[in-house]
Amino acid sequence: MEAIRSEYDKRLTILRQGELSMFQKAAFSSLAFILLLVLLSGCGSSSSEKSSEPVTIKIGLLKNVTHAPAFVAMKKGYLQERLGSDATFEVQGFNNGSDFATAMATGQIDIGYVGPSPVINQYVRSKNLKIISGANNGGAVLVARKNAGISSVKDLAGKLVAVPTKGSTNEISLRLLLQEQGLKVTTDKSGAQLIAMAPADTLTAMKQGQVDAALLPEPWGTQIVNESIGDITVDWDQVPPNKGNYPLTILVASDGFLNKHRDLAKDVILANADAIAFIKDHPDETYPLVSDALKELTGKGLDADLIKAALSHLSLTTDIDQAALKTMAQVAVDAGYVKGVGSEGLDLSGLYDLSLLEETQR
Repeated sequence: MEAIRSEYDKRLTILRQGELSMFQKAAFSSLAFILLLVLLSGCGSSSSEKSSEPVTIKIGLLKNVTHAPAFVAMKKGYLQERLGSDATFEVQGFNNGSDFATAMATGQIDIGYVGPSPVINQYVRSKNLKIISGANNGGAVLVARKNAGISSVKDLAGKLVAVPTKGSTNEISLRLLLQEQGLKVTTDKSGAQLIAMAPADTLTAMKQGQVDAALLPEPWGTQIVNESIGDITVDWDQVPPNKGNYPLTILVASDGFLNKHRDLAKDVILANADAIAFIKDHPDETYPLVSDALKELTGKGLDADLIKAALSHLSLTTDIDQAALKTMAQVAVDAGYVKGVGSEGLDLSGLYDLSLLEETQR
């Protein structure tokens, strides 16, 4: 191309001096046309090379067994296989859904796994994220400390009950449990008193007699039982709404990521489905994968028996029960976590973008 450009410049100088014949002028025009094509080709090549630069996807998740599909999708290689060579990913673990939702709203993560309540709260504030797929229904249990005098939900009156964070999906389920038995959340002995603390701290506090009960995601409930600290008062398949058949872990993405990389979001949805199928078909091979992922995130893995027991409390699915989420959202409104809702109620229609999930199921 440099030789053509040099010849072009030489003849252009001669042309300006009026020293080219009619034949030479025609040849000059042809040369100019050729140079134009070469330059356009070069520009196209440069653009193609730029567009092929890998995109780094920032994925968020929580450090719970209820996020097993995320762990398996990464450890089995499904995620990178679906993304292909056009993208790589980075993983950031969170201790609770509130921190996850804040990170997504501020652009620290693009896509990931979390509980629905923090997503609903964030959506009402910013409306800049979407639920794009399910991952797991259920997987939380109500455990009561031994010798705390709790054998049913009614016995929670006057007791101190822990949840991972205020406004979490687990707190919403606990409030629904209390409502079913005519109990309220209070600051005195007339109802159940709530306290927010990390599950690991809850285990310690319960062991020391400082907390009476807790509604926790797995594997924490099973671990409390295995260490003879407490007993399951309400099993996962009796926790409301829908007796455990409610979205506890969902896949969400920021609007910005969906606008720029819908194809990559679809790849993540496919990898999530791949992982769910693997867990169902190969449970024994799943346990070490989950343990390894948790070790990378927390510095400590889990025994296979504990993971097996915890996974038996999960209902893995890509489906999203919008009716159940609407019920949970109303509880959040009533509890004061969602502000500015008028008499017409909370409109969640813009929270969902299930079109990519539907495409994967055709």
